[in-house]
Amino acid sequence: MKTVLIGVGQAGGKVTSALVDFDREMGFGAVKGALAVNSATADLQSLQLDTVLVGQDRVSGHGVGGDNELGAEVMQADVGEVMSALDGRITAEAEAIFVVAGLGGGTGSGGAPVLARELKRVYSVPVYALAILPGKSEGAMYQVNAGRSLKTLAREADSTILIDNDAWHSSGESLEEGFDSINQSIARRVGLVLAAGEAVEGVGESVVDTSEVINTLRSGSIAALGYAVADASDDPDANINVVTSVARNALLTGTSLPDATKAEAALLVLAGKPDRISRKGAERARKWLEEETGSMEVRGGDFPLDSERLAALVVLGGVERSGRVQEFLQRAKEAQERDEEPSDDGDKLFQNDELDNLL
Repeated sequence: MKTVLIGVGQAGGKVTSALVDFDREMGFGAVKGALAVNSATADLQSLQLDTVLVGQDRVSGHGVGGDNELGAEVMQADVGEVMSALDGRITAEAEAIFVVAGLGGGTGSGGAPVLARELKRVYSVPVYALAILPGKSEGAMYQVNAGRSLKTLAREADSTILIDNDAWHSSGESLEEGFDSINQSIARRVGLVLAAGEAVEGVGESVVDTSEVINTLRSGSIAALGYAVADASDDPDANINVVTSVARNALLTGTSLPDATKAEAALLVLAGKPDRISRKGAERARKWLEEETGSMEVRGGDFPLDSERLAALVVLGGVERSGRVQEFLQRAKEAQERDEEPSDDGDKLFQNDELDNLL
């Protein structure tokens, strides 16, 4: 999938940078352009990307201080400048655009939905969001920001791939170390999705292509990714259990939204040397995935890769009804009730019927 990445906010810029680096190191050539947008000058200076500073007349390059309403306002005011910076980057070659943002901060949570709406107005290719939810230990402001932003972003983007910060945070890591490892995990998993159908080593029996990714994401407003890897034998017949095991682990223990196993559609991508991928194992894994997700729309394909191991990548489309999403929205609602005097607008924001209407 040839794509252009736009990182919004501090986390969005760092994840975008990690994705660009991963794509370049692997030689996939899927990322055709990248841009980082922020209201804080300091957050842009460390990035090896082209950048746009928004909100200079409002916050003078000092950021919006976690205020996502201000983040939305400065993005709306300067969205023309961002779109101008994208001129020449989003060409006819691009098959999708990804807006990348952490939903806890002010610029990312406020600005990403505004930018996604403008991109959809101008371009005909799918506009996706890659959104990172704050972990449970992060402050109430981050939870409330993310709750507000998620609903708006899910409405504005064609699909929003959610990454829960708690999903890939190892115990014993500092917060900074945790964020760095999460960014690398995101880059590996999302980077493989973006590379689907691009020039890769070897010829698979059934190589996954961009249309299968797009059709899977089209099935709902919120999506998730699962990933697992294991050592493999030279003999494909000896890898039947390896294939089924990595597929199970990708869904049950390796998803970006833990416990989000029910979906409207799914895509199973098996990555590794084509002559090591067991066809019988692949068929069994797809059948199991249909049963586990409750979806009759399960696609599958190979990702030829020169590796001694086999990996399974699962893309889940339409997971907005999952318990993990509902749990997060409830956490955001409770955070708002603890830290603020509830208002009528605040109550309406987190009502379940509004989520039903939106999604």
